Amino acid sequence: MESAPEGGTGPLTFLLQAASSGSSFSPTALTIILIVILILLLLAAITSGAETAYFSLKNKDINYLKTKEQSAARAAVRLLEQPKLLLATILVANNFINIAIIITTNIFVSALLPDTIPAAYSFLIQVVAVTFLLVLFGEVLPKVYATQNNMRMALFSAPFISTMNGLFSPISRPLVSSTSFIENRLSKKGNNNNLSAEDFETAIELTVGHTATREEVNIFKGILLFGNITARQIMRTRLDVAAVDYEMNFTEVQAYAIKNGYSRMPVYKESLDTVAGVIHTKDFLPHTEENHFDWHTLIRPAFFVHEGKLIKDLLVEFQQKRNHLAVVVDEFGGTSGIVTLEDIMEEIIGDIKDEFDEDDPMFRKIDDNNYLFEGKTLINDMCRMMGLPSDTFDEAREESDSIGGLILELSGKFPAVNETVNYRQYEFTVLELDKMRITRVKVSINKDEQIEEEN
Repeated sequence: MESAPEGGTGPLTFLLQAASSGSSFSPTALTIILIVILILLLLAAITSGAETAYFSLKNKDINYLKTKEQSAARAAVRLLEQPKLLLATILVANNFINIAIIITTNIFVSALLPDTIPAAYSFLIQVVAVTFLLVLFGEVLPKVYATQNNMRMALFSAPFISTMNGLFSPISRPLVSSTSFIENRLSKKGNNNNLSAEDFETAIELTVGHTATREEVNIFKGILLFGNITARQIMRTRLDVAAVDYEMNFTEVQAYAIKNGYSRMPVYKESLDTVAGVIHTKDFLPHTEENHFDWHTLIRPAFFVHEGKLIKDLLVEFQQKRNHLAVVVDEFGGTSGIVTLEDIMEEIIGDIKDEFDEDDPMFRKIDDNNYLFEGKTLINDMCRMMGLPSDTFDEAREESDSIGGLILELSGKFPAVNETVNYRQYEFTVLELDKMRITRVKVSINKDEQIEEEN
């Protein structure tokens, strides 16, 4: 009988020989199997790390990738445009690779074990070896690395994942379609009694929109969203708080009160983090002719609230305590800002202006798709002025409350004048800067992207 030609000795040939001939391995076959295992482990590490890396990227990271011209960055952005397909591709590829690792590792371990070892011990050793390799090198280490270096891992794995995306698309695309069908069926069954805020807004428009004025419809919407707003979202930040220094004399305090025009102002010692109380300017009236009057006797106790307090609860406390102003503090006890009864009421009925208020320079509507805001404008106020749901930017805002902070979160760096930062169909263009503070912003709505997103 003629022997098989020596030329047909590839990795697959050795694996098939190993599976059919038990422990009859040549050193060359063992070496090739070991190399195959190492390659498969590397591929498993890449897919596992890519899963963690891609789905831990924030909006600012994605915006950063869009600014890069390198091919890996463009490939990463294309993958992130279809997150469900990306996840399906990674899972399918990872399962195929893991199955290949299990088969080749079992063959390799079986070849190294003597024939005299009991089958139960052989099976146990193979399970331990495969588990150790897969868990440590295929899961734990790459995911730990990807967590700490998600951007680097995303760029490194982009070419490989793009290849896998094309290779496994016949499998991953039907999986995505089937899961989307199941999600739609479940959402139809589960959301019969759980309407979203947008559904309620639509219902309000349909039921009272044709009989009520625009202001009345906005009041209904304000009542709807009222229960989920915190003090931090509507407060006046500490940079914009007009507060009285405890060391001022009565003449200086009177002049300061006239200049700012507020009826209530916090009083601080040394810094705004040490609030001594609140002064009511109407208490000055009986003493306006007394130049050396000790105005400190007029200081009233301050009312402190945490920045996470819901304004619906704060409104009740204002009513009970007959108070109109609260000092908002953070988790460390520092002063974040102040919130007033007027701020709370404006969340329901819109802006309240009295005879002393000037036209608000913080907001100007250019047309239906373009608006001008000051950078310090709160995100909630921006949404209300643009007629958007208050949770429109919740996924991107993280710890930010103002438009300027939102732009910093999205860009991941301090932007330059005329630089534009994108989020979904919204474009934020920085118009003015004051040192390290964004002072004026243009917000535009890209209708084309909005239509694509809805579809």
